[in-house]
Formats: sequence, structure tokens, C-alpha cells
Amino acid sequence: MNTYGIVIFETSSAALRAESVIKASDLRCKLIPTPRKYSSDCGIALRFDWINKEEVIGVMQGANIRFTCTHPMPA
Repeated sequence: MNTYGIVIFETSSAALRAESVIKASDLRCKLIPTPRKYSSDCGIALRFDWINKEEVIGVMQGANIRFTCTHPMPA
């Protein structure tokens, strides 16, 4: 079973920017509605392969993209 992770953002513009820079880094990701069990100021979350968590975080930090947190979630 593949495990995904999600990134929670404060703004939708941060989520959109994160998707762009992560895809440009040849990492898989997809924008999804933020799951209800996670509180968020933004209704958009970013799903990624959990195995790439450190790379995804590094890419976002390198691009100065602010995010609230990451969570694992089963596929």
C-alpha cells in the first residue's frame, strides 16, 4: 500500500506555488481539498508520496513557501 502525505497551507496561493515548484523538481504531487479532520485556513492541500517528505519540505523551504504542517495519510 502506497502512503501519501499532505501539506496544509494557510493560503491557497501558497498551495498553488508549492505545486508548481515541487512539480518542477520532478516530484509527484496533486492539489486536493483539505481533509475535514485537519483544520486549515485554506481549503486546498497538497498530496505527495510520503517517502519524498524531506525532499518536498526542502523544496518548499528553498522557495520560501510557508506551510502549516505535513501529515501522513493512507492511499
